[in-house]
Amino acid sequence: MSDGHQQPGTLVDRWVERRFFKKLIKKTRNFGDVTWLGNPVWQNVLDLWTIQETIAAVRPARLIETGTNRGGSSLFYAHLLDLMGLAHDMGKILTIDIERLHTLAHPRITYLLGSSTAPEILQSVHAFAKDSPGPVMVILDSDHSRAHVRDELERYAPLVTPGSYLLCQDGVIDELPMFHKHGEEGPLLAVKDFLDSHPEFEVDHQRCGRFLISHHPMGWLRRKA
Repeated sequence: MSDGHQQPGTLVDRWVERRFFKKLIKKTRNFGDVTWLGNPVWQNVLDLWTIQETIAAVRPARLIETGTNRGGSSLFYAHLLDLMGLAHDMGKILTIDIERLHTLAHPRITYLLGSSTAPEILQSVHAFAKDSPGPVMVILDSDHSRAHVRDELERYAPLVTPGSYLLCQDGVIDELPMFHKHGEEGPLLAVKDFLDSHPEFEVDHQRCGRFLISHHPMGWLRRKA
């Protein structure tokens, strides 16, 4: 039965979630000191767990990451593939950044230096994906401006294999005023633009809302089988 009003508790629940989320971000300095085996990751730990679950479900043969930063996230993905028992040629990672801020190395990981949308980088990325003997998964985590993310989505989404995922990170920038910089628009708006013209992708709302709060609202995009 409904009288047209909001269901009891819904608005309160959302307020509590948002308030807790903001306090958590401030307490952890936006998860700035989160590490994996001592290596900086700089990721919301709840989102990392969802990524882990997705990698285990998809078992990507090729995982492409834009935004290497200090290298902890790609190392985390590589160790997951190790634990899953995938041969190195069946679980490779390509990660891209404009500068190298770490000295990490792993047999599964190839590091590229340059803009994720530069022609020479895209040529290497396409060759990497084309060589895949299995699912291809993409994680976008570089420049978070709306225009750049929109460009990345156009260029990287076609590499995702049917049934696999593209994770567009940090749409929270568009949801929480504490991240706004002079009205800058970010990833969430780019995702909405992208979905308007790409019906082959759908938002996996279960993954996006796995733990109620996430840095990646509408970020889990599944390519339809």
